[in-house]
Amino acid sequence: MRYVFRNNTVERFFSKGYVFSGYDDISVIPTGFEYYVWWYQVPIKFERQVLAEEVNGYIQKFNFVLQQIDPDKMFVALTMEAFYDAPFTDDDSLLTKAVSDYNTALFETERSHTNLKVVDLGDFVRQYPVSELMDWKFYFISQMGMNPKLNKPFQAWWSRKLDSIALKRKKCLVLDLDNTLWGGVLGEDGADGIQIGGDYPGKAFLYWQEALIQLAKTGVILTICSKNNEQDVLEAWDKNPFILLKKDDFSAYRINWTDKVTNIRELADELNIGLDSMVFVDDNPTERELVKQMLPMVSVPDFPEHPYMLLEFFKQLVNDYFKVYSITEEDRKKAEQYKAAASRLRMQKKFADFDEFLESLDIQIIIEAVNEFNIQRIAQMTQKTNQFNLTTKRYTDADIRNFMTNGWKIWCISVADKFGNSGITGCAMVNGNKIDTFLLSCRILGKGIEIAFAKTLFKILVSEGMLELKAQYIPTTKNMQVKDFYDKLGFSCIMEKENGNKEYALNLSSMDFSVKKYYHITVK
Repeated sequence: MRYVFRNNTVERFFSKGYVFSGYDDISVIPTGFEYYVWWYQVPIKFERQVLAEEVNGYIQKFNFVLQQIDPDKMFVALTMEAFYDAPFTDDDSLLTKAVSDYNTALFETERSHTNLKVVDLGDFVRQYPVSELMDWKFYFISQMGMNPKLNKPFQAWWSRKLDSIALKRKKCLVLDLDNTLWGGVLGEDGADGIQIGGDYPGKAFLYWQEALIQLAKTGVILTICSKNNEQDVLEAWDKNPFILLKKDDFSAYRINWTDKVTNIRELADELNIGLDSMVFVDDNPTERELVKQMLPMVSVPDFPEHPYMLLEFFKQLVNDYFKVYSITEEDRKKAEQYKAAASRLRMQKKFADFDEFLESLDIQIIIEAVNEFNIQRIAQMTQKTNQFNLTTKRYTDADIRNFMTNGWKIWCISVADKFGNSGITGCAMVNGNKIDTFLLSCRILGKGIEIAFAKTLFKILVSEGMLELKAQYIPTTKNMQVKDFYDKLGFSCIMEKENGNKEYALNLSSMDFSVKKYYHITVK
């Protein structure tokens, strides 16, 4: 359940599972809720000075509530919008300044409170003309400050914002080339004849590529899936100075005449990511429809009919698939990490003995306890990791802080090798003597690192006096590969339910803690 502090009627805008305060009522600060929401908007009043003072007073109420809420609970505050304003003179800025000061205070307060997340309501209301934002009939009937006809789009927007706060987003953008990244057909127009840069439509494609470069810097993986002659594309990348996205900007590519469904599957395998984390962009409606039909888990937005619509399309891509509340340092390194993973895969094929291959990698593993520098990344991994995740429990950074307060033992793992640093790519959480969460990012799987990580943690727990360890496997449609992970570590399955849930126990005194010597492990 979630609790909403509000000063008008908002029930229609939230789905089930929310409880609401009385209007402008902060006399009771309830406990035990998953998280809290603050929705205060400009009231309807005509005495300008009084109205501005009331808005100014809301920030004091907000600060009072913030101080009363458990700092380990997330508090989401929506900014204030003036749905109705009727100043009597053009130089009357009282309300505008009051609203601006209120919103500025929210953002300033956020900097010193890790559990506070401020969401810009203007991002939603700017999609509609002022005349659609309020319905006076509903205001007078039920004190509804925003038009109830907007409830469904608001709920969809709100859901995306919560995903953004949880750092959930798609991982990979799969791009066509001809008439998608540039105008024209490379095989017909040549490297110098395609439309990129200069006047329209080339300028629109140039801006589109500039935008994609910046998106990649936030951690979105860029790949190519194009029906073309590879040598022609390599030549265009080399010779045309107006093409901004070059070969090195893509973590992987398929440039051939194979069908795009097969190529997208191969890209997912090479990058070791799920098809449901991919977004396919292609100007050809036939290709889009094929992918929609054959790979329904891949997101396929409609491509704009005209190049001048590309920047609006980019904004839609970001909002629908790639926007997150904040970017971690791990996100910024992601493209390079996936390129390194592809290089490892190619090198592995040269070795007949797998242990020799692993030894050649010079694998460096750092195991570190949770702290303020890694807590956001740990929360992000619980939200996004599906394949190697024993329980698939989703947590926010506020949840993690709450666990720390309650004495949980939490670690993360960073992995590097001669191809590059994969960054923080796994975590484990132990509550009492039970493993609550054990997960690893898919991009470091296949090298036995999960076994080395687990055994090292178990050795730490024994050194702290733990004799028995319990664990759980909760099956999902995506984590079947870890169904027997605890069995392989020597745990005994003490219960298996009809739904596939398995309960485990391990006598740590009989555990073999040895790991392969080619794992160079540092515990901090």
